[in-house]
This record gives sequence, C-alpha cells and structure tokens, in this order.
Amino acid sequence: MKQILFLITLILSLALTGCGEEQQQLSNGQPAPGFELDRLETGCLNFPGDLKGKVVAIRYWADWCPFCESEMTLLEPVYRKYKDQGLVVLAINVRQDRATAEKFIRKLNISYDTLLDIEGKVARGYGVMGLPTTFFIERDGRLKSRILGESTPEVFEQIILEML
Repeated sequence: MKQILFLITLILSLALTGCGEEQQQLSNGQPAPGFELDRLETGCLNFPGDLKGKVVAIRYWADWCPFCESEMTLLEPVYRKYKDQGLVVLAINVRQDRATAEKFIRKLNISYDTLLDIEGKVARGYGVMGLPTTFFIERDGRLKSRILGESTPEVFEQIILEML
C-alpha cells in the first residue's frame, strides 16, 4: 500500500514542475527567495519583509498528498510550543484553489498561516519537486536546511531548536 501511495504522490508531484521547466535548487546558506502570497484567511503575506528576524518553516502541501495531513497536524504542537520564541510556520498550498485548500485546513485545526500558491510559481522558485517539502529559514533570511518528504515532530523540533 505504501508503494502505491508513493507512486501516486510521485506522479502528482510531477505536475508541480511542468514539462521541460528547469528547477532552481537552493543551497544551504543561500538567501531564501522572496514572495508575496494571499493568506487563506485574509490579506497577503510578504516574505521575507513581514517576517524579519523570525525563524521560518515553509511547508509546501496539497490535499492529494497522502502524507501532508498527518504531518501538518503533528507539527501543530511544535509550532505552539515555539511561536513565542520567534517561530513562524507557513503552510503553502500548491496549485489548488482557495475552496479546496480551505476545506482541507478546516478539518486539521492548525493555527499557523496557510498561504495560496495557486499557480505554483513560488514552489517552482524554491525548486519543490514533491510534496510535502519543508524549508527552514534562519532569522537572517538564509536557508538552513530542508526536509524532502514526510517528517516527524522530533526532527522538525530538532532543526527549529538549532535556529532559535
């Protein structure tokens, strides 16, 4: 069953990149690309401008991703534990409309920001090739590390603690 889910995720993830498009690959220590995206709730967020001096985890997801739901739910307690120390989690929905993202997020009961990358432009700018993918950005706006695929709260917390 896990092999079937992996194959489905792989096939659907290929839709992120498009045919023949070259993907940018970010290196640790490199400045994270800036972007402006609509929030699911209201308004928009400008990164890095709105989050200067914060530790930022940028999570790319979609409702069809078999690992995204459980991982997003499991990361909520880590976010709540460290948000007052400067942690920000941005859950960026990739290539889905507002209604689809909102339906999915409502059942998760997460408190961190959800952003909409309807055209997948920001995901492509970060070199996202599969979901979920998480980027960890230092307070100075530079990439610390990334997790490709599913993570655990323990690994997520370990990386965050190195940055706080």
